Amino acid sequence: MPEILRFDQKNFSQCVLSLIGRKRELSSDIRENVARIIEEVQKNGDEAVISLTSKFDGHLLEQNSMRLSQDIVERAVRETPTQLMDDLRFAAERIRRFHELQLPQNMSAADGAGGYYAMHWTPVEAAGLYVPGGQAAYPSSVLMNAVAAQVAGVKRLAMTVPTPQGLPNNTVLAAAHLCGIEEIYPIGGAQAIAALALGTQSIMPVHVITGPGNAYVAEAKRQLFGNVGIDMIAGPSEVLVVADQSLDPNIAAMDLLAQAEHDEDAQSILLTDNEDYAQDVIKSVKHHLTTLPRAEIAGKSWRTNGGVILAPRTAFGDVINMIAPEHLELAIKNPDEVAQTVRHAGAIFMGSKTPEAVGDYVGGPNHVLPTSRSAQFSSGLSVFDFMKRTTKLHCTDESLAILGPVAARLADAEGLGAHAASVRMRLGCKHKG
Repeated sequence: MPEILRFDQKNFSQCVLSLIGRKRELSSDIRENVARIIEEVQKNGDEAVISLTSKFDGHLLEQNSMRLSQDIVERAVRETPTQLMDDLRFAAERIRRFHELQLPQNMSAADGAGGYYAMHWTPVEAAGLYVPGGQAAYPSSVLMNAVAAQVAGVKRLAMTVPTPQGLPNNTVLAAAHLCGIEEIYPIGGAQAIAALALGTQSIMPVHVITGPGNAYVAEAKRQLFGNVGIDMIAGPSEVLVVADQSLDPNIAAMDLLAQAEHDEDAQSILLTDNEDYAQDVIKSVKHHLTTLPRAEIAGKSWRTNGGVILAPRTAFGDVINMIAPEHLELAIKNPDEVAQTVRHAGAIFMGSKTPEAVGDYVGGPNHVLPTSRSAQFSSGLSVFDFMKRTTKLHCTDESLAILGPVAARLADAEGLGAHAASVRMRLGCKHKG
């Protein structure tokens, strides 16, 4: 039975924060284990990756040839049903069109003093794409990571994917082939992140790593940030379904379970203004759990992390912003009215006809999104994660005559004589001291 919170109860805010904080505790064991894995990969390279992959995934990689062969990838494509290949192409094209709209423009402008300032964008040269593959296969994550990187202009894509018992998923490889990814490594976990960030004898290091993973992957990204850029430190997946009686409670229940079936640590929360409706949804969840293929995982997620929040519609925005959900479904009448009050959410799915599951696959916007309330300060994966901006400044005699004296005086105020002198010498002033 999920916890039920009411907007008018004592300490409501603290109770909500307690509910959404349950799944975010990170044990010191994970931090220490990840640190050891990183150290081992840094010290022993391929040898460490091979040993760790054998230990955790139960398959043996070959020394100095960890990359999947093109023959394996092409066989996977041949064995993928034609309809499924067409669906992957359809999804990739929609994702591509949306991400092309994000491409930033270079800018240049007169600086008002006779010179100009400017900014231009360039892609990183190499990106590491982490695709989850432990409890399920995610070809959709291949598309979301790879297409965004390609639209940004990244030339080299290196993909890692956990491959338990050494059995690669055909659809994942087919999606990679569709995106033109030739560098695929059947490794996962913290050792994959370390190999991408630090490099080994077989794997050249990358400049940015993107893609979700388990707690070990997230912690490895945290510890290696600075050696390499990252998109975000993603925790377990989460959804906040905001629903009223216009949405069939059976559908609301399935939307909650669609998130819960990802992982036992995932979190699904219902926000509604009607207690009878909430009870109908809870009953429907219980019924659906008798039929779902991943009922054991979804059931544990719902029982451990699930929740129901009862609040008046006028308070929906406040509750949503407090939770800052990764996925937000506004399955209500007039969703725009509530959407205007939302400041913190990874992605919003508008109206009762827009299930979050469509966004996972073919909507167009990226499904790699900020979790654990990080939507308060970060955004979903985009072309910007694969690009960097460089500024330019050009001074002429005229602009230096205006800007130089001010810069020199400010340098004097900071006690930085060489700074001041480098300006004054250009102005023809005698160097002080």
